[in-house]
Amino acid sequence: MKKVTFAILTAGVVFLASCGGNNDADKAKMAADSARMADSTAAAQAEEAARAQASADSLAAALAADTSKMAPAAPAK
Repeated sequence: MKKVTFAILTAGVVFLASCGGNNDADKAKMAADSARMADSTAAAQAEEAARAQASADSLAAALAADTSKMAPAAPAK
């Protein structure tokens, strides 16, 4: 029983030791990646908002042009 307990304990220690710790370089890299992703997400959202605004402006201009060309409604009988 001692050998089994010792083997399980040794395996547990090896498992925990292989996980490693977070060092400063890893933390800095993760922070930089997070900032880069936030910047790219914000840029993509701004670009999408600009496209949506341009599309809305174009549609409004087209509707304004079409309504000025419409014939007057026929009087009801």
